[in-house]
Amino acid sequence: MKDLVPIAEQIAARLIERHQTISVAESSTGGLISAALLAVPGASAYFLGGAVVYTREARRLLMDIPDGAMKGIRSASEPYAQLLASRIRERFSSDWGLSETGSAGPTGNRYGDAAGHSCMAIAGPEQSVRTLETGSADRPANMQVFAGAALKLLLENLSR
Repeated sequence: MKDLVPIAEQIAARLIERHQTISVAESSTGGLISAALLAVPGASAYFLGGAVVYTREARRLLMDIPDGAMKGIRSASEPYAQLLASRIRERFSSDWGLSETGSAGPTGNRYGDAAGHSCMAIAGPEQSVRTLETGSADRPANMQVFAGAALKLLLENLSR
């Protein structure tokens, strides 16, 4: 987590400067993205909330995404990451929504993605989606890398 806080500090500075807010929906990072953003003193000025959307039930209950809305979309994909980012932004009425979904390991997921696969997305004034493949089965390391990549994606969009 120590590696994530400096990125989160830069994000916090930009959000506070702009008087903007963020909400987070994350899956295989297990809350690391939110934890990094909350580790910065004064986080209440920009962080509205987040959810660990790890299961289908969590997707339904926390994100209010019914199974029907998933037609043609599979988890751990760019379209799903974009849907999560947009939905968390809507649910919290935040300026920005950030999402991550993937397969941390040590094995791949049931959709055929190898361990080390993650998709992340930004919804807000800028839209962006990215896929990352670490090629590693190290679950804790992948979680850390995924969280860092998602935070960097947000920082890139805030820097435009």
